[in-house]
Amino acid sequence: MATNPRVLCLGEILFDLISDQPGVAYEDVTSWTAYPGGAPANVACALVKLGTPAGFLGCVGADQPGEELVQLLDSIGVATERIQHHQTRPTRKIYVVRTAAGDRQFVGFGDRDTADFADAALQASQLSSEMFDGVDYLVLGTLELPYKETAQAIEQALTLAEEQNIKIVLDVNWRPMFWPQPDQAKSTVLDLVKRANVLKLSDEEADWLFDTTNPEAIAAQLPSSDVILVTAGAEGCAYSILGQQGNRAAFHVAVEETTGAGDSFLAGFLHRLCQTGLAAMDHARAAQDAVTYACAVGALTTMQPGAIAAQPTAAQVDLFLQSQKLS
Repeated sequence: MATNPRVLCLGEILFDLISDQPGVAYEDVTSWTAYPGGAPANVACALVKLGTPAGFLGCVGADQPGEELVQLLDSIGVATERIQHHQTRPTRKIYVVRTAAGDRQFVGFGDRDTADFADAALQASQLSSEMFDGVDYLVLGTLELPYKETAQAIEQALTLAEEQNIKIVLDVNWRPMFWPQPDQAKSTVLDLVKRANVLKLSDEEADWLFDTTNPEAIAAQLPSSDVILVTAGAEGCAYSILGQQGNRAAFHVAVEETTGAGDSFLAGFLHRLCQTGLAAMDHARAAQDAVTYACAVGALTTMQPGAIAAQPTAAQVDLFLQSQKLS
């Protein structure tokens, strides 16, 4: 287990309860299958499978689901010693329905309020500068920002990371159901976006925050951001990396289910970033190669159900790229 990972992922880990009946509405689903998930945890697992040491920082319940999730991270090789355990709040579960084409829709938390789960109570007081020793990148989402305790922990983590010149990676991952007051989200998210060195967002999120999906136009509004990645699912990705602009078409694969594909995409990009360093991407070919690799990791993840279970190894990615004549 890597106690000093190069990438530290902060946020939620949970169980996605995915419908066993694609194309069926939530109220008509008759059975669900639980898959480990949560965007930051997905990124950490995908990184380790690719060969980049990663750790997870978050809070789970002192319950069986929480124990299972920590054991899973341990078995993959993700550093777990930074995980907190809440004694009364449960580990989060979220219900996910699927379209006939495999696209997913998050539909709620059953009979619980969004703020009732352990991940909403991450404690800032338990974070220390030593937790960030040796870390090059801190990965964050925005789903935990509505919750006072975890928001304070995020701010503490950002402060500690910035003191050590750790690059901030933000995946916007906008999900209105996590916000008790969704109309207050935009300004809060934008405040965090402005602190990111690497920003990943979907085309819908780009429109919501910046009224454009053009990475160059977004980069002009964010002088501290070195990398802007705008993903569009089956349409591929547009990017601005150290001023290098480009587009990458998505790979055409047999899609089983898309949960976690964006997280795997981000992990693929960060894996290449850790291999080459950011400065090496100040060339059109290097930037395009990194995004192509990320797209391959994301595509392979859609070919099986579940966010973590479907993630490829580096060898599988290399083989896939060879088959596409893009090794």
